Amino acid sequence: MSAVAALGRLRAAATGYAQPAATVRHRHLSDRPVVFVPYAMSGEAFAPLAALVGDDPAAPHLLIVPQPRDRDRRFGHVADLAAVLLPYLTEWLAKTETIERKNDDPYERAVDAPQIVVPSPAGIEYVRLLGRSTRFRRTDGEYAVDPDVPLLGRWCTYLAERARTPGSSLLLAMTDLLARTWATGQSDLENGELAALLGWIDPDPGRTGAETAREAEGAAPAGPATDPKFDERLAPMIAAYDHAQRADDPRAGARAEERIRDALGGELMPTWHRMWRGLELLRELPVGASVAGRWEIDRMSYSLFSADLAKPDSRPQPRTPGAVAAAQQLVRRETAQARLEAEQLRDDPLLMAEARLAGQAFRGDIVAVEADRMVTEPGKKQARPRPLLVLRTSDEPLMTLDTELECVERPKAKAKLVAVAESAQGGTLDVRLELTGGMGRGKTPEEGSVPETGELLTWTTAAPGFRGGPKWPEPEETPWTHGGPPDPDGGRPEGAAEDDDDPGAEEPWS
Repeated sequence: MSAVAALGRLRAAATGYAQPAATVRHRHLSDRPVVFVPYAMSGEAFAPLAALVGDDPAAPHLLIVPQPRDRDRRFGHVADLAAVLLPYLTEWLAKTETIERKNDDPYERAVDAPQIVVPSPAGIEYVRLLGRSTRFRRTDGEYAVDPDVPLLGRWCTYLAERARTPGSSLLLAMTDLLARTWATGQSDLENGELAALLGWIDPDPGRTGAETAREAEGAAPAGPATDPKFDERLAPMIAAYDHAQRADDPRAGARAEERIRDALGGELMPTWHRMWRGLELLRELPVGASVAGRWEIDRMSYSLFSADLAKPDSRPQPRTPGAVAAAQQLVRRETAQARLEAEQLRDDPLLMAEARLAGQAFRGDIVAVEADRMVTEPGKKQARPRPLLVLRTSDEPLMTLDTELECVERPKAKAKLVAVAESAQGGTLDVRLELTGGMGRGKTPEEGSVPETGELLTWTTAAPGFRGGPKWPEPEETPWTHGGPPDPDGGRPEGAAEDDDDPGAEEPWS
């Protein structure tokens, strides 16, 4: 934990109110997101129990499963969920723009994209499990499911995988958004409970955040796991429903199902209201300058997945990616993480203060400039302008030489760390920087592109730009040390159960 983060937590504990942990919002928020609050039955590998879902705070869709162990009701619930989510997930494809790509064919990118918000990271895991358990199900023959069930499963798998990309905003967890923006006087584990976390941030009138959070400790959980005390109330209702089904009594079954619905609705509605209140609080913050660029990448990913989904020969995502695909995925995520960290620092002065304390950024006055300096780089025949800057700072850069840097005040400027030495003035350092970018393409720097003496500038680690990755082997050339060539079928056959340890895989209908 950084010194600034620790200070924020200490101040929250001392005052009883949450403290700002960011000055801007670092994730995109849609004008019309879908809030999804799922519940699952305790003691089962994956048995959906209920869900509140919708894009209107005043009109949620409450979907329940009166007997989660009943396969037909369980997949009927997923079909009902698909009827709500699939139109929302695909409606954004109606308006697109043509994007040209260097050395590749142009493609149609959606002007906007869907966004689903769940209460916590456990909700994202629920979405992943929902995709795992449904995307391979049969749509004809014995034990067939509604065609929308495997389709929703493929969407869920895509969204859950996309959520693992740092900075992505297609599938978000509310507790992550709030904890990233405010520091509370409780632990990270306690911040995982939405009611307590929101209590710190948005306390009841006349009460402190600590008092509101303490009272919220007994509130209904945000799911997907249920409260054991609620399970004790729910068990007799499910038993009554089972009895009515065995007795073939439709009226008794309907009454039992209605009681289950009322009980589940009472448990889920407080979380529903908290989710929308959390979105209101987050929208009050200004959005970070780099958020739009990351949302463009999300829109590209969404559009390309949708295009692949529409192909006649499109197949469900494999159970596990091949060695090459997994390596490519890891590189993309590592690059996205490095880019996110650098961009957030530039966007947020509070995070920049943390970076300066940690030695990952520095700020100071330009005390000397060698603007006409020219350098012939190794392997080049022509000298290029490489102005030399000397910046005096009280910060201590803890970076290796030749580290690539970007300037907060001059976004186009790029530089390389050349040397760090004590200055003639006590208590400060002279940092020598070689300007490497942002000066135009001419033989001399463009006018105004080189910082001048007296400017106060902040430099931080450069966000990684596009770079060609290593030359990956073809999938069929994967060495035996990495699993050998992939399955020629490209994954599980249509209708197969996904995991060998999935309890459903042993059932004849899987």
